[in-house]
Amino acid sequence: MKRFHVHVGVSDIDRSIAFYSRLFGSAPTVVKPDYAKWMLEDPCVNFAISHREGAAKGIEHVGVQVADRAELAEVQSRLEAADGPVLDEGATTCCYARSEKSWIADPDGVVWEAFLTEGESTTYGGSPDLDRLVSGSADRSACCVPQAVAAPATSTSCC
Repeated sequence: MKRFHVHVGVSDIDRSIAFYSRLFGSAPTVVKPDYAKWMLEDPCVNFAISHREGAAKGIEHVGVQVADRAELAEVQSRLEAADGPVLDEGATTCCYARSEKSWIADPDGVVWEAFLTEGESTTYGGSPDLDRLVSGSADRSACCVPQAVAAPATSTSCC
């Protein structure tokens, strides 16, 4: 079963854990000094937050978490068909987990990942610089959460 993934950068991890625990009606399944994750069944989502010095606040990236290698191959083939540069990381450590993952950016610079979690890690892992992916030239040596994604154009109108 595929699971939607959302990762949000926050300025105060403790305050955000309290907020999202009340919002979701449950405690996180993983808590670290700089990270928390809820594996929710209704809605079926892997929702994660982290506090990283210098990282952007708000939605960092979205993605699809898969349950097995067959689903990963299926989703990775969709990334390739999406007509954008794909960064295939392969095995990596990210967000206190060992994973196999690939990245792509949509036409507006929203970064998506497809990943299979294969176990836990005692370290957060590295953070890739996905600017080249967003600009159309994939860097094949990255890992985990984007350090910087092209900022969206500012507008004076709402919605």
